[in-house]
Amino acid sequence: MGSNCFKSFIVAALSLFCVMSAGFLHAQETTAPGTEEHKEVEHAAEGHESDAFDPGAAILHHIADSHEFHFFEYTNSAGEKVPVSLPLPVILYSPQNGFDVFMSSKFEHGHATYNGYKLEHDKIVPVDPNVKVYNFSMTKNVVQMLLAVLVLVWIMTSIAGRYKGGQGVKTAPKGLQNAIEPVITFVRDDIAKPNLGPKYLKYLPYLLTLFFFILINNLFGMLPNAANVSGNIAFTAVLGIIAFFVILFSSNKHYWQHIFWFPGVPLPVKLIMLPVELLGVFTKPFALIVRLFANMTAGHIIVLSFISLIFIFTNMSTAAGIGFAPISVIFSVFIFLIEILVAFIQAYIFTNLTAIFISGAIGDHHFEEGVTTDGHHH
Repeated sequence: MGSNCFKSFIVAALSLFCVMSAGFLHAQETTAPGTEEHKEVEHAAEGHESDAFDPGAAILHHIADSHEFHFFEYTNSAGEKVPVSLPLPVILYSPQNGFDVFMSSKFEHGHATYNGYKLEHDKIVPVDPNVKVYNFSMTKNVVQMLLAVLVLVWIMTSIAGRYKGGQGVKTAPKGLQNAIEPVITFVRDDIAKPNLGPKYLKYLPYLLTLFFFILINNLFGMLPNAANVSGNIAFTAVLGIIAFFVILFSSNKHYWQHIFWFPGVPLPVKLIMLPVELLGVFTKPFALIVRLFANMTAGHIIVLSFISLIFIFTNMSTAAGIGFAPISVIFSVFIFLIEILVAFIQAYIFTNLTAIFISGAIGDHHFEEGVTTDGHHH
């Protein structure tokens, strides 16, 4: 029952995300930048910006990448809204203008141009449409991902140093070492060994790195004003592509034989199975990519949707907003707690499925040594 409810939440969130994305893309297609229609839409949006709260735009803005870490806004003595944010380095290359390196604060949150570039919908575009630009900037997702790498390296090197010093070997592990060791043991005994058998040590460093890297990014994404790195399709795509190549390089002739010419079945069935099995080579990493992206994005959308309901009801009536606020906060906290659990579950699922796919590529490891569990030779 609980599983069905959770799936319903995910489906609802993804449906909301698709509807908002479809509307956003439709607006982009029908109002191209630079056209009179686009200017009219922008003018109308500026005129009504303070009149109504747009939950779709707010949610998409919070889960999207950006060139700054936005914290909050305050109103100064002149009645103007002043955003408080941490600007990030902008690194651009244009064949016409060469390299440009500056801070994103030069754009003044999208209200100014700098060196022939401007900020539109958190994307840097040239003022001159004939200029081509390549963006190598340190965006919010990139910076947070690098921080996750540093945290991962720090945790593992500090724990390794303690083991070298004898702590955890001659004495009981303490502190962070005591917290991380059961997780490492879990990945080894419940993911690597059952799926990879005698070859588990070869793939254990990769599986451990994969698990902790995804977990740290999942947890970082739950911090206030943090980037939703795991909910970025580019991030999950890179992890899926790496898993794809690991699976391919782990394969052998028996794996490809079962794909191109399935043994033990009639010829007509082989011809039917060939495209299905060949497609499966690509759908496996694709499933890893979409699963992590969809689940981590869905959780953020649900939490933001509940919070947005407060502002929606407030626009209808101040009393309605105040009355619904406690309900919205309770549901948001509930989903947030579930998201903490999902952060661990998704790291486990991605790592476990990767181990299963690698196991399928290397063949049946239980019989590769030619000896059964009872000691008899085949």
